[in-house]
Amino acid sequence: MASLKTLAYDFGASSGRAILAEYDGSKVTLTETHRFSNDFVGIGDDLYWDILRLFFEIKSGISATANSGYKDIASIGIDTWGVDYGLLDKKGKLLANPHHYRDKRTFPVFENIEKYVSKDFIYKETGIQFANFNTLFQLLEDKISESPALLNAETMLMIPDLFNYFLTGEKVTEYSIASTSQLYNSVNDDWSWPLIKKLGLPEKIFTKVIHPGVLMGNLLPSISEELGIGRVPVAAVASHDTASAVAAVPAEKDESYVYISCGTWSLLGVEIDKPLINELTSKYNFTNEGGINKTIRLLKNVMGLWIIQESRRQWKREGKLLSFDDMEKAAWDAAPFKSFIDPDNTLFSAPGNMPKYIAEFCSKTGQAVPESVGETTRCIAQSLAMKYRYTIECLEDILGKKIDVVHLVGGGIKDKMMCQFTANACGRKVVAGPVEATSMGNIASQLIALGEIKTLDEARQIVKASFEPAYYEPKDTEAWDAAYENFKKLL
Repeated sequence: MASLKTLAYDFGASSGRAILAEYDGSKVTLTETHRFSNDFVGIGDDLYWDILRLFFEIKSGISATANSGYKDIASIGIDTWGVDYGLLDKKGKLLANPHHYRDKRTFPVFENIEKYVSKDFIYKETGIQFANFNTLFQLLEDKISESPALLNAETMLMIPDLFNYFLTGEKVTEYSIASTSQLYNSVNDDWSWPLIKKLGLPEKIFTKVIHPGVLMGNLLPSISEELGIGRVPVAAVASHDTASAVAAVPAEKDESYVYISCGTWSLLGVEIDKPLINELTSKYNFTNEGGINKTIRLLKNVMGLWIIQESRRQWKREGKLLSFDDMEKAAWDAAPFKSFIDPDNTLFSAPGNMPKYIAEFCSKTGQAVPESVGETTRCIAQSLAMKYRYTIECLEDILGKKIDVVHLVGGGIKDKMMCQFTANACGRKVVAGPVEATSMGNIASQLIALGEIKTLDEARQIVKASFEPAYYEPKDTEAWDAAYENFKKLL
């Protein structure tokens, strides 16, 4: 029997790929057919996404796939990062380039949100972690600053929905990406209209929400003609990249585990059947985001490899051309536990001279200041691992149960040092894999939409059959436990 072919687009914060999946009924084979950078563009004090170039790359990926002999793809699915959006006018034209979530424009409104609506009301309505980059704060800033784009907007589409619209002409919002906005009520499975009204946002811009696992439209005739391919269906996948990654976590049904989707961000949490919104989830600032089959991802956004990536970019600007392998080797050679940072401190959230920011943090907190590449990289990596442990302990308090296993998925697991540090810091076995979790979750949604599979359990069986994980056992736990007590003093 011929394999079923689907095309998954996975957009990260720094790059994107088109991944061809061939499903033979039991396992999936993946082939990357197109890769491209995803670079933010700074103009004055503003940061933007180059959205039209990214759509050009989507079309280039379809062409590259078709020209490689794969014109018979059964569907296309797109996942991206969360919270950001584009605004369309009455004619469906894009009004402005979408802002990048790391833009500092939302800081004032985030710090003064109680002037507009109480944080308690927001959390009870949405169950979403407070972060200055959430869609709520971006749209409120648009309103306060009288943004011409918002004043003239007829429709708001989150980034993957915007790409789907460019491909199909369909204006709908997918559930998992809507849930990242802090404007969605997952209990009621609808936009939080009371919150939207309190904020004074235009209700007309919010579209119908659909759940992942359905075919939402076909390629427009003009797109098909341009790319030399048929009117391929576009599937509504779990279009928030973390939702797709979680769908591909190869966990056992009875396993007590957390997942960590590792990349520019680290998303750490568990999968539950319905939203959990109470005093503890509010105290620890945990978020309830949507997934496949109406599941909820109870999780915490932890700063991820962004700090390492941005440090490398700074060293490159200084003429030090270092690979990640070079940085890892230098970190192994550096002395452990000399200094820590809180990865979620706002000092590390925006682009800039990250090694300098780390030195400043360590100096202000009375620690040894990292001076070399190895010392800085080690400081970042061991701090991230310690923050994972702290977040897991918060989650155990919320759930009232012990967590035994950590499932690491995503591109970050290529960093074997980070995987081992996570096992050491957390004192738990780490199961690492697959690297391509986000693409696999995207593909799982497409297979559900095409009627090939029905459930998440089936999807995870396919993942297990297709990829072999790596295992890491805790080492030097006494030393890590002692260092953890010092780390907690920084939080």
